[in-house]
Amino acid sequence: MKRELGIARCGLACCLCSENISCKGCDSGECPDKDWCENRKCSISKKIGHCYECNAKCRKGLLSKIKPYAFTEFVRRYGEDCLLDCLERNENRGIVYHREGINGDYDDFDDVETLIEFIRTGAR
Repeated sequence: MKRELGIARCGLACCLCSENISCKGCDSGECPDKDWCENRKCSISKKIGHCYECNAKCRKGLLSKIKPYAFTEFVRRYGEDCLLDCLERNENRGIVYHREGINGDYDDFDDVETLIEFIRTGAR
């Protein structure tokens, strides 16, 4: 886990991403998706660092997917440090963020609340 990379503006876990090993996160200027990322553009226009800082409960951009949406909701409830702690604990217990391509153990959910509970406890 690269904790220093934290959580992306949209809620994805940059700290666990194995998709692009040279990426330094949303604000580094090196994010491969920086030119098209709707969540990055929106949060910058609102002068906030993350979607979880916004009062709107929108589902645009990557928030249309359950994983970043649930991570964003988790941070709203418990804080980013708590999410990072849970993700690190879960990784140490064998829970995988990217198992095949960009899909992993956090992608096997259809319900946001069930995924939030899985993040919090590491148990299904």
